[in-house]
Amino acid sequence: MLATFMEVLDTTVVNVSIPHIAGNLASTNEEGTWVVTSYLVSNAIILPISGWLANHMGRKRLLLACVAGFTLTSLCCGLATSLPQLVIFRILQGLTGGGLQPLAQAILLETFPKERHGHAMAAFGIGILLAPILGPTLGGWITDNYSWRWIFYLNLPVGALSLFLMNRYVFDPHYVKRGDGKVDLWGIGFLAVGIGSLQILLDTGERKDWFSSSYIRTFTFLCVFGLVALIVRELMAKHPVVDLRVLKNRSFSSGVFLISLLGFVLYASLVLLPLYLQTLMGYPAYNSGLALSPRGIGALLFTPLAGHLTTKTDPRRLLLVGMVLGSITMFDLAGLNLYAGFWDIFWAQILQGVALSFLFIPLMALAMARIQPEKMGNATSIFNLMRNIGGSIGIAIMTTFLARRTQLHQNHLVANVTAGNLQALRLFRGMQANFYAHGADAVTASRKSMAAMYGLVQQHAAMLAFVEAFWVMGVVFLLMIPFLPLLQYSKRKRAEAAPTSQSGKVLVRAEEQRNLPEQIEEPTPEEGHHLVLH
Repeated sequence: MLATFMEVLDTTVVNVSIPHIAGNLASTNEEGTWVVTSYLVSNAIILPISGWLANHMGRKRLLLACVAGFTLTSLCCGLATSLPQLVIFRILQGLTGGGLQPLAQAILLETFPKERHGHAMAAFGIGILLAPILGPTLGGWITDNYSWRWIFYLNLPVGALSLFLMNRYVFDPHYVKRGDGKVDLWGIGFLAVGIGSLQILLDTGERKDWFSSSYIRTFTFLCVFGLVALIVRELMAKHPVVDLRVLKNRSFSSGVFLISLLGFVLYASLVLLPLYLQTLMGYPAYNSGLALSPRGIGALLFTPLAGHLTTKTDPRRLLLVGMVLGSITMFDLAGLNLYAGFWDIFWAQILQGVALSFLFIPLMALAMARIQPEKMGNATSIFNLMRNIGGSIGIAIMTTFLARRTQLHQNHLVANVTAGNLQALRLFRGMQANFYAHGADAVTASRKSMAAMYGLVQQHAAMLAFVEAFWVMGVVFLLMIPFLPLLQYSKRKRAEAAPTSQSGKVLVRAEEQRNLPEQIEEPTPEEGHHLVLH
């Protein structure tokens, strides 16, 4: 969990420091955004093939290489003297860190028995949920008080501790065997083109005005070509680099779909709320990060409880609770206005942290419940990839939605600011008199009044767009509810003893049933009947 926390933290901790990085390295803010984009692209490429790499190299060896590489490239990022150097090191950082999430999750799921998966995912979920929430706050505080370079230097002690513990306590299971030397180069190539182009498309689309830009159209073509070719290749290959056949498992494919939607809402809200606080409420970067911290408090307090309840009750009930709570928090945020205070946001963030705890932990446990151990690494790779892609899609769609709706509301509001509108005219005269009383001449007072009124129109237009965006995300939570029955859950019945039948057949205890191979479908016998093995 330490290594995973470190890797996920680096996806958001740099965002608030981009202006400082760009200024320090003599670059523009738009050029500075490649510090984030390069990391996300390389991270997305390596995520889906981490399971294949683990089988090819050995899981422990790959895990140690990833942690060591991530720690070393973090040091190089902190020592970078130019933007091209920093972007190159960030690419390497994403390549070495991308495999940490699925590898860590697969190890936890295989180490703990299935009835303890909820507890294991609770420990794992603390890092997954807290890291993107604490990232902006931590990044803003470090940048304001020290230097942006310390954002990367902080990874060094965490990486060293992770290396020591993993080398001592992590071992490869017997079914993780080295590959036969065959490498699906075509699959890796199509994956790099498709996933890499998709990540660039989503990250830069809004800044480039989407399909009006030839740049975006080019990457759209590469994305479609790469992904279609990847699917065809992997379904036909004898040794695929990404085994898509695991999606035949209904519970897993449903879990992948739902985690994509959860990533959509989680990452989009992590972007929109700081934007609202900084652009409309005047919060500095550090304070806007602090306003998000209650979400981490709610997640930290309730994640252990969610893990415990996942082992005691039907996890789908917990998912239902989480979806309802998530929609309530979004509808609550949709009630904000330009005069909202800190406490108006605080309780909504606490509740959202609780909702995320009841969503991520049961969903991870349910999605992986019917996956065979030897396929766990590949499944966790796909699962984590789709969470990240869902987040990128959510950020792209909601920022575009925000920009378009702001323009629409501005057009509607400007239509009311005319000389024929008595309220607008009264406001204009009052502003003009105020500026005139503070020393401005009549012409300057008139111009300043017009500028001030236009600023008010822009503020209210943006506020209306934020309200609508939060409403949309609340509806997304509710749209997930009908998909819950697709997640399969079978309650394991325990027998107190293992009697022997008259024919000499041995009746298996529930404790022994848990150790049966995964491919044996466990029956649901009627009362009074038992599972019998010859």
